[in-house]
Amino acid sequence: MSALTDYLQRLSGKRIAVIGAGVSNTPLIILLRNAGLPVTVHDKKTAEELDERYRELAGLGVSFALGEDYLDYISEDIVFRTPGLHPEHPALKEVRARGGVVTSEMELFFEVCPCPIIGITGSDGKTTTTTLVYEFLKHAGHTCHLGGNIGKPLLPEVEQMTENDIAVVELSSFQLMDMVRSPHISAITNLTPNHLDYHADFEEYVRAKTAIYAHQTENDYLILNVDDEVTSTLKLNDKSKIISCSKKIMPENGVYLKDNCIYIAKNGVSRKLMMADRIRIPGAHNVSNIMMAAAIVQGLCSDEDIVYVAENFGGVEHRIEFVRELDGVKYYNDSIASSPTRTIAGLCAFNQKLILIAGGYDKHIPYDVLGKPICEHVSKLIVTGATAQKIRGCVENTDCEQKPEIINAESLASAVQIARNIAEFGDIVIMSPASASFDCFKNFMERGQTFKNLVMQL
Repeated sequence: MSALTDYLQRLSGKRIAVIGAGVSNTPLIILLRNAGLPVTVHDKKTAEELDERYRELAGLGVSFALGEDYLDYISEDIVFRTPGLHPEHPALKEVRARGGVVTSEMELFFEVCPCPIIGITGSDGKTTTTTLVYEFLKHAGHTCHLGGNIGKPLLPEVEQMTENDIAVVELSSFQLMDMVRSPHISAITNLTPNHLDYHADFEEYVRAKTAIYAHQTENDYLILNVDDEVTSTLKLNDKSKIISCSKKIMPENGVYLKDNCIYIAKNGVSRKLMMADRIRIPGAHNVSNIMMAAAIVQGLCSDEDIVYVAENFGGVEHRIEFVRELDGVKYYNDSIASSPTRTIAGLCAFNQKLILIAGGYDKHIPYDVLGKPICEHVSKLIVTGATAQKIRGCVENTDCEQKPEIINAESLASAVQIARNIAEFGDIVIMSPASASFDCFKNFMERGQTFKNLVMQL
């Protein structure tokens, strides 16, 4: 009997609530109903807004509590929360107070997954790093599964997994907050203020991220970017085996950069991996991503596997993604840049000043760090969305001799047209918002696809 089958059998006689009928929870709902378990979906959306998903789930016999009062009373025994609902929400506190169990799709996956799990988190670079790890392992001949916060739940694949497979999972702070298990190999790329519209403060955000290694044993590994100010000062789990990544020092065990060359160190002995300028995807931040991914797969991939992928991997969609060249102007989609540090990394990936489109949903994070990099790397700044004035202000208040021209746009469509009108031959236009997308779009993928469509229509 598989761990998943055993888990589902133990739920017999329990009433189950699933909060949120989104991408990660829909396969879970279907799985539970196919096992004959009673499921009620609690979702803020109406049946009309859920549309086809409502009809699909209703056809499976799912019950619903929909609309603005969807959390007013949750009477079920087992509650699967959506990552977007804070674990300490009053409704979930009430569930626990009456003896109910609050869990999540990701926590269930960790409990029933039959193979080793590699988990990657951080503020910036986690999606590219996660994808690189997957590509390294695949090239080395491993059967591996890619999912999590990267957009694909892995729970539906559990029954096809074997103990010899490897699951590669991107983990958000939302998913990690109440986890009671840690991956066999965990990695934190960096930690900067993010999602402060969700977390009480930066300290809570950091605590959520550290759950990725909190439950590790002496057989588990933790890969850290020791150059990062916050990551380098974390209180660690004494049981974790530490592997370090650095562009400044040579670690005893880890990956480091010296004279533009990436080295791997094991027990104080170094070997050359590759020259950094052979990496196909542009930018110093992607050198860091390659280094982190290389550290993660030590003992699982050869150096040749790593070098091959690094030289041929073209990048992940919406991450400094080349869209087109029109009349000598190149357009890039960096919609993943939902924080100032991500946008700074995108600006620094080019060796010329750019036309930047920025702005979006306000996550209540500081923007002052963005002012100087914009002055140094941007010739014209087009701002839009809820954070437009914050971004404008951080540039105007920066002590720089040369500041870019700043233009307000009513929408992304307007911003793209303005960029088209002001760009000259040889210019580069990049949408790198430094903000989340939720003011106008469902997610950064929809925003990025909209930008690409707008650019292709020019």
